[in-house]
Amino acid sequence: MSRRASLPGASELFRITSSPALDLPPQPPQAPPEPAEKAKPAGNGRTEQLARSAAPHGSGRTKHDAKITVYVSGDELVAMEQARLTLRAKHDLVVDRGRLVREAVAVLLADFDQNGEESVLVQRLRVVGSDGGETEG
Repeated sequence: MSRRASLPGASELFRITSSPALDLPPQPPQAPPEPAEKAKPAGNGRTEQLARSAAPHGSGRTKHDAKITVYVSGDELVAMEQARLTLRAKHDLVVDRGRLVREAVAVLLADFDQNGEESVLVQRLRVVGSDGGETEG
């Protein structure tokens, strides 16, 4: 006697069942959507900040097609968790670390686009050396 449970196969799990949506008459084909306006090269040769202007806020909980890995110090991780817990406790906002990072990046990039040389990003990167350590002086 086998101790293994009998489970349905993939074909049984993903089979098409009747549904009111499937019983509707076929719709006539629609014209394809117009292509989005392409980014135009800026005067300095870079493309416009299309992603930034298209999403002034973080993208939230959606399926993302790109991934990066960011290493943070223990203190930075604790600060991020404390901010996340404060958002939950005092503002009734339940967010994960990814959402918190996406929103922070969106705010920082929006400030950079708007203020350029005077932005928080430029000011902070001038203080921090190329190796990520504080510069002297």
